[in-house]
Amino acid sequence: MIDILKEVESAESIGIAGHIRPDGDCIGACMAMYLYLIKNCPDKKIYVYLDDFSPVFNCIEGTDRIKKPDGLKHAHDIFMCIDCNAERLGDALPAFEGAKKRINIDHHITNTGDGDINYIVPTASSASELVFDCMDETKIDTDIAKAVYLGIVHDTGVFQYSNVSPKTLKIAAKLIEYGFDFPKLIEETFYQKTYVQNQIMGRTILESVLFLDKRCIVGHLDQKTMHFYGVTSKDMDGIVNQLRYTKGVDCAVFMYETEPLKYKVSLRSNGVIDCSVIATYFGGGGHVRAAGCVLEGTFHDAVNNLSKQIEKQYKEND
Repeated sequence: MIDILKEVESAESIGIAGHIRPDGDCIGACMAMYLYLIKNCPDKKIYVYLDDFSPVFNCIEGTDRIKKPDGLKHAHDIFMCIDCNAERLGDALPAFEGAKKRINIDHHITNTGDGDINYIVPTASSASELVFDCMDETKIDTDIAKAVYLGIVHDTGVFQYSNVSPKTLKIAAKLIEYGFDFPKLIEETFYQKTYVQNQIMGRTILESVLFLDKRCIVGHLDQKTMHFYGVTSKDMDGIVNQLRYTKGVDCAVFMYETEPLKYKVSLRSNGVIDCSVIATYFGGGGHVRAAGCVLEGTFHDAVNNLSKQIEKQYKEND
């Protein structure tokens, strides 16, 4: 466990960044750390860098101060890589590598630690839970608590995934004592979808295919379909989880085309299949029940390649 205020004590400039295509946990963890430091270290220069994300997360204080990592060259005394390993920082990677001290906070089992200081706990529910661990609870305010809670909610599926521990629930209980409207936060950032988001989810489910003796399911969107509906990667949240809810399915795969013959792949499982092993094989990473990677080729090529790795696990388990 890290005492983050002690670690940044001698620093003048601090950078914070998360992974490319940030999700709720990444945003919550990075913003919580940013808000905590600007509250408790008013004499320091503190910056947070994140790629574009869904506007639903603008309910978190300070998102209007996020900087884009494009061409980031500023030399920081300390740079924090949160919710990923360094190679997933995208354009913020040079700043992380060039910092005098590097801190890596993450909960992905595939992260071996890229910092001078590493706080990596694969059994934790979320990066946000680990960020909370690094804080002095007496120095947290409502905005910080809200950001941490948002991150935990999104990476636990509103406390329904197996990564939830008694510790996670105890932290959540402490956070809601700060009095923010947590039911509204969950409704508007996790469950609520736009009409178009519901349309593409419906289309993906309608055209999904069962494979490997109906124990797995795959759905996809190509660029042509995405352009027709006017959607981007920010509109894809929740699709892979909905596929995973199909009765009798051990593993769900959702992929969308980011450029011709290149797919962003998300994997979800009930634990029978280790998604992190599959994703790592293809250069990605993640957790046992949730992971992702990028594949090149046609949709059918991608499914065939994934099938071989999933089938391999079935045979090993049997």
